[in-house]
Amino acid sequence: MSLLPVAEAQERLLSRAKPIMALETVSLAEAEGRVLASDVTARLTQPPFNSSAMDGYALRGEDALEPGIELRVIGTSSAGHAFDGTIGTGETVRIFTGAPVPEGADSVLLQEDAETTDNGIRTTYPVRPGQHVRPRGQDFREGEPVLMAGTVVDFSRLTVAAGMNHATLDVRRKPLVALLATGDELVTPGEQPGPSQIIASSTFGIAALARKAGADVLDLGIVADDKAAITAAVERAREAKVDVIVTLGGASVGDHDLVQATLLAAGMELDFWRIAMRPGKPLMVGSFGDTHVLGLPGNPVSSLVCGLLFLEPLIRKLASLPPVKRSATAETAVGMKANDQRQDYVRARAVRSPSGVLQVEPFGKQDSSMMKIFAEADCLIIRPPHAPALEAGEACEVMLIRPELLG
Repeated sequence: MSLLPVAEAQERLLSRAKPIMALETVSLAEAEGRVLASDVTARLTQPPFNSSAMDGYALRGEDALEPGIELRVIGTSSAGHAFDGTIGTGETVRIFTGAPVPEGADSVLLQEDAETTDNGIRTTYPVRPGQHVRPRGQDFREGEPVLMAGTVVDFSRLTVAAGMNHATLDVRRKPLVALLATGDELVTPGEQPGPSQIIASSTFGIAALARKAGADVLDLGIVADDKAAITAAVERAREAKVDVIVTLGGASVGDHDLVQATLLAAGMELDFWRIAMRPGKPLMVGSFGDTHVLGLPGNPVSSLVCGLLFLEPLIRKLASLPPVKRSATAETAVGMKANDQRQDYVRARAVRSPSGVLQVEPFGKQDSSMMKIFAEADCLIIRPPHAPALEAGEACEVMLIRPELLG
């Protein structure tokens, strides 16, 4: 089987992915970042009464069309404590921000535009009828649709949902991703590895990436290189009705790579495997019916690169979330040699020049086993197949590991 171009592999994976339409009800405290499953309408009118936008004096606008008018103060209206009465000609009520405007009044005179007198106040500035009054329903009215289905809930939308008197929201269910790391050589962090063992690290990075992309994660732990054990773990995932099964390691076809053969025997439909990319060539994509299967390389750096390219966009499509903007154009700080037939993802540091240009410098070593370099990298320089050599200062395409660099 020939190596599949990265863009074609992404398109084939995402073309099968259908957004999850099932809904669940969550509290406002749990709703940030979720996608609304139904329209959210106002359960009350806001403001519920004509209210003052400023501290000052509520009055009839026609009584103070010019400065020097004296008015008698007959009471006070403050937030939560309305004036119980009606303002007549020549009268005013001391009012504070957010307080109900009394019956009979239609305007608010700023407190700094008034002088106190023995009986009340004298205006020092003319009043425009209706000034500094927030009319009832200015924000929204009971029954009005305000937030539409499909909207991603953020801090401002949480605020208006709470203001409309919603304690809970109907949202789309998060994708559930099962993670399965395979390999006799793996032990969990904190354990003492044997002479031929290493620490299983990829699970933690991929789980974090999946959660940040909008998924819940079911960690199936480390499974030995044993067909029965792998089959049992996959059955656990399917019984849990996960949306994506992610395997880490063992997806190739070596003597000890049992994942692909075991999944095929269990009924997986293989879509493709082996991508024309470096690192990450052994990527596998398949399915059990509506359940996506993504076989990531066991190498930590390869799994993280594949996670950014394939798992993150898959999760976000299932979750009805927009793609994360990671692509950018940059200027390479050093020359780069011509590329071969595979698309390279080169770990690099990135800085903004004083003029705002994104400048990138690849690390000298690019061995795919080096996790430390990935942790220090800001971006991946994308070198397409057969790309010609680059001179220092030439433009290149990058995939940002930390998208905040676009800011």
